Amino acid sequence: KIAINRLIDKLLHIKGEKMTWEQFWLSVKNWLMTTGIRILISIVILLVSFYIINKISKAIARKSRNLESHGKVDKTLYRALSHITRIVLKVLVVVAIVGYLGFDTSGISALIASLGVGIGLAVNGALSNFAGGVLLLITRPFKVDDYIETCGYSGTVEDIFICYTKIITPDGKKVYLPNGKLSTSEIVNYTENGLRRVDFDFSIAYNADFDKACELIKEIADNEPLILKLPAGMVRMSAHGDSAIVIAAKFWCKTADYWTVYFNVLEAVKKAFDANGIEIPFNQLDVHVKNS
Repeated sequence: KIAINRLIDKLLHIKGEKMTWEQFWLSVKNWLMTTGIRILISIVILLVSFYIINKISKAIARKSRNLESHGKVDKTLYRALSHITRIVLKVLVVVAIVGYLGFDTSGISALIASLGVGIGLAVNGALSNFAGGVLLLITRPFKVDDYIETCGYSGTVEDIFICYTKIITPDGKKVYLPNGKLSTSEIVNYTENGLRRVDFDFSIAYNADFDKACELIKEIADNEPLILKLPAGMVRMSAHGDSAIVIAAKFWCKTADYWTVYFNVLEAVKKAFDANGIEIPFNQLDVHVKNS
């Protein structure tokens, strides 16, 4: 009782003057009609907003599960999106309520700005990849299903994302190339032209029938249905090697048929040379011993 009476006595004193009960209840009533209503409204807004935000987050998660079951999206993407959406919206609601209650939000704004600068520095590489992805989508140096060579890798483009590009190498490896580096590197697109030239170098012995070897290669090319007649191919001597004469053969085909033509011709030439007695030499060294 003594403590309660002292507390009431202190509340009834303002600037050394004792308030009456009527003045005290009038002050309480004024506080309730102004600040109290603001706090009550803020609490209601906070509860309703958080309820709606949680509903939105759950709806995104539920949508992701539905799409995931059909194999349309990656569940990681939608889960991260749901989590980030929930946090960002709740932070915005809290900041708005703090400002509504009359508190100075300049400190909070400065803190958010500082966090923004820190995040910007942390994702500097990601931003360069984003800009590179936009540049690639605008300039279109390649598209999905093109066979390209870049950044020390070669393969078929499977997907072009906003921050990276995924290619599949001929041996089945999946390589993820950052678009920032990709947009500033040299890119060789083997598919864009639609045609590719298949180059061969065949070696024959010096004592072999050169004309016969050229005829056999031309005959094989004429019988290969995947080799195009136009542009015309060519078969010519390209070098006098240390142990062999080198015959260069160059033929054109569709890009999709490149490896089929390459292996078909290579195997057919070996069989034809063997059947016609044309020697394919190996490196050899002739040693002459001179007696004194």
